Amino acid sequence: MVKAINRLTPKFTTNADGTDAVIQMTELVGEVDGPTIGISAAIHGNENTGSQVILELFRLLRDMPLKGRILLLPVANPTALAVNARFSPIDQVDLNRQFPGSLTGTYSQQLAAALTREFFDVIDVSIDLHSGTDRPTVDYVYINNAEDLSRAFGAKVLYRPVVDKQGTVFAGTTKAVTIEKRGIPSVVVELGGGIVDQTPYVTRTVDGVMNMLRHLGTIAGDVRPNPKQVVVNEIQGIRATTGGWIEPLSPANGEEIAGGAPLFRIIHPYTFEVLDEVTAPFTRGIMIMQHLTRNLVHSGDYGWMVGNLDGATD
Repeated sequence: MVKAINRLTPKFTTNADGTDAVIQMTELVGEVDGPTIGISAAIHGNENTGSQVILELFRLLRDMPLKGRILLLPVANPTALAVNARFSPIDQVDLNRQFPGSLTGTYSQQLAAALTREFFDVIDVSIDLHSGTDRPTVDYVYINNAEDLSRAFGAKVLYRPVVDKQGTVFAGTTKAVTIEKRGIPSVVVELGGGIVDQTPYVTRTVDGVMNMLRHLGTIAGDVRPNPKQVVVNEIQGIRATTGGWIEPLSPANGEEIAGGAPLFRIIHPYTFEVLDEVTAPFTRGIMIMQHLTRNLVHSGDYGWMVGNLDGATD
């Protein structure tokens, strides 16, 4: 069992109704000294699969011997989570583009500054859990600056982003703090989401994070060997071109798709006319994200991601 379990609730501002705006974290302290592992989720409020994962991780880890400390941040963006939206309703900006934040900025910029101070500046390893919102379902892991740790999660598809001279891949995200500012190992997991049962994705993410913790030596046990993996350097996101029913036509996430093969079609909800049919963009692609069920979408809604297998590596 862990040495101590502590609830941490640092205040960062006052809400309009006079209540305290706080960051809610749980600290698990091991009996043996070691690094602090930060596990965060729901920086986008409609990506709550990671929050469910952290609940299950807490239930497992509280009864295990730990080396070092684990800092759990189950909901990084509470006002957005409360309304199941990507952004906080207070200022309608993307929290994951505001880091390292500002004490005199908007609500989300103040929250980013507090998260930087209270969480990202005190951890030694960052594991940030994302999902495909409450609509599409996603399945890949970033390779940022800790390839062995990213691979240890066990995803079939990994993404190594190409950073330009301006560093725009990292601008304003948590990576600006964890990688550019502090240089600590940072892994971003993208798994789950959609109008489907999240249990399989929660289970996979829990298993993956536990394997990462074994890899780090935070918990005891043999590290599970990696499956056959592919690393892509390019991912294309595809949006609905018009509103209507969006019907999935693509193979499962993690499966290959040939250029020109159908991804989805959009159907007029009243006349049943096929308004558009969208095809795969690369000669050789691999599915990364998609709607798994028929959904009603607006023009411009985000929905599909395909990785480019040309130039991909093992």
